[in-house]
Amino acid sequence: MPFVSIRISGTATHDQKAGIVADVTRSLVDRLGKNPNAVQIVIEEVSTANYGAGGILIADRNAPAIQPREVADAVPPR
Repeated sequence: MPFVSIRISGTATHDQKAGIVADVTRSLVDRLGKNPNAVQIVIEEVSTANYGAGGILIADRNAPAIQPREVADAVPPR
């Protein structure tokens, strides 16, 4: 019985996860001749705040850079 564990950073919609399950199952059936009813798949969503790569959290790596404001933008209009 094939058991597949998939981890993704962030979240996925129900439809996206259903598509992943269908695609992976189909691949195991087509490539290995497995019975689709025997294929088990677990999708684990890992928060980007709990996952790091290259020495930084993924949440920090994907955060938009803070741009310095122009002086004209900082002064409210009269």
